Amino acid sequence: MLNQPKILIVEDEMIIAANISLELNNLGYEVTGIITRGEEALLHIKHQQPDILLLDINLKGELDGIETAKEMQKKHNVPIIYLTANADDANFNRAKETHPYAFITKPFKKLDLKRAIELTLSQLKSSDSAALEMPPTNEEAFVLNDSIFVRQSSSMVKMYIKDIFYIEAQRNYCKIFTNKKEHLLVITLKEMDEKLPSKHFLRVHRSYIINISQVSEILTTHLVISNKAIPLNKVMKDELLKRLQTI
Repeated sequence: MLNQPKILIVEDEMIIAANISLELNNLGYEVTGIITRGEEALLHIKHQQPDILLLDINLKGELDGIETAKEMQKKHNVPIIYLTANADDANFNRAKETHPYAFITKPFKKLDLKRAIELTLSQLKSSDSAALEMPPTNEEAFVLNDSIFVRQSSSMVKMYIKDIFYIEAQRNYCKIFTNKKEHLLVITLKEMDEKLPSKHFLRVHRSYIINISQVSEILTTHLVISNKAIPLNKVMKDELLKRLQTI
């Protein structure tokens, strides 16, 4: 990646696009353009390919954002961060097919924008330096006895179960927190819960799955892992106490 990553904004609400452009400039990124139509975005990418594509799902015109992404990916491999005011399951499932790096919900927060781009650049850097060779797979994550592999761009990255602290839901994707870094996955917490071994993990809240062995404190309304307070109701507290006795 270049020292100053180039970002293309495809957004048909010009006030929102201008605000995003201003924030990106303040963060030190180069905005290669603000485009309102998918068809125009494809032409722009053909002649001036960006490092990251910020793409509104609900574009007006012949192509919406997801259709634009699919057309773009036939010839170019540009990381996508979707912008959306409508995070319903139908749009999410369509968008998931294009393997985006993140979703930002409008109206966006400055911190959400900053983190989504930083996580995307981090994943790109990791995939560029990864030496793992895995068989082709469409899975976002799969589990072995002592580790899991998660998708990072076009590769699968190994992380040991003992190094995972907890997993947090963020709308229709989730974030894995480890002792080294964070991993953003295009998978729901429910889907992740179904993949993980119950011996090691427990879903203690609608937004959190924890690694049981990483719990440092259990209080009345929450537990603590790596200085993070995670909500805990009485039913899940009782279940957690039972599970801790079997480790």
